[in-house]
Amino acid sequence: MSSASPASTQHHKVIILGSGPAGLTAAIYAARASLSPLLIHGPLPGGQLTTTTEVENFPGFEHGIMGPDLMQTMEKQAARFGTQFRQEFIASADLSKRPFTLTSSSTTYSCDVLIIATGATAKLLGLPTEKELMGFGVSTCATCDGAFFRNKVISVVGGGDSACEEANFLTRFGSKVYLIHRRGELRASKIMQDRVRNNPKIEMLLDREVLEIAGTKQSGVTGLTLLNKETKAQEKLAVDALFVAIGHTPNSTLFKGALEMDENGYLVVEPNSTKTRIAGVFACGDVQDHVFRQAITAAGTGCMAAIEAERWIEGQDGH
Repeated sequence: MSSASPASTQHHKVIILGSGPAGLTAAIYAARASLSPLLIHGPLPGGQLTTTTEVENFPGFEHGIMGPDLMQTMEKQAARFGTQFRQEFIASADLSKRPFTLTSSSTTYSCDVLIIATGATAKLLGLPTEKELMGFGVSTCATCDGAFFRNKVISVVGGGDSACEEANFLTRFGSKVYLIHRRGELRASKIMQDRVRNNPKIEMLLDREVLEIAGTKQSGVTGLTLLNKETKAQEKLAVDALFVAIGHTPNSTLFKGALEMDENGYLVVEPNSTKTRIAGVFACGDVQDHVFRQAITAAGTGCMAAIEAERWIEGQDGH
């Protein structure tokens, strides 16, 4: 039987939204502090790391670990200390009064403390083979995957500061880097543009749009089909990797109007903290970090959020 309002209400001391490295680390710390957290995640548990293949730069794994395996291990660790998990789509949140309430189609959850670890989503080109080859030559993170392409031909698509930064960074590994942008000029800052122009390993392909990515999971990326927007001709480009650097979208829409955000939608937290402007609401991981965006930094802020939540609860209980 469907009704307009959710059927049941459940109260938890701490609710964590999101199951990437930030959310799971927060869950491990909160559960070990006997806060019995409930972690609510969407249909793809594990966040962005579940779309990567090998992770070589997460400390403790000398020979690397597959992204999904790392997230599964973290989830088991959080469960071991008593974290409860729920797969649920939260449609609305009310942070105007305590306890805070989160509502899905079937349940209203209330909590004294909310830890937001909803992450960010990399913007993609929307090509059919893009998702299929993600982790097999297509990537959205140069810091994570650049080292896999030593002495290879690498392409980067994008025209902003992050695309220029990634192109420069990738010249440490690649024999050649193409920077592809669909407009006639980059929108990056002058200093970043100058760095790209002065790097002998980088060739800029402006007024070009990526139409197709060639390759298979077995072979990896083998090339691109580009549209030359001036001549309208299609061009083939042989490359071993494509890094998509057209930005990220923080998953923060649920809190629009309730929490402070920057112009790109990232949640604003106090310096050296995960505190938002609402007492008892903390934000960690990529939903508030547009600078580093690494699994290890996300995990670090997840730890901070849980410790700050624990101290905040102690302060409330002490009054």
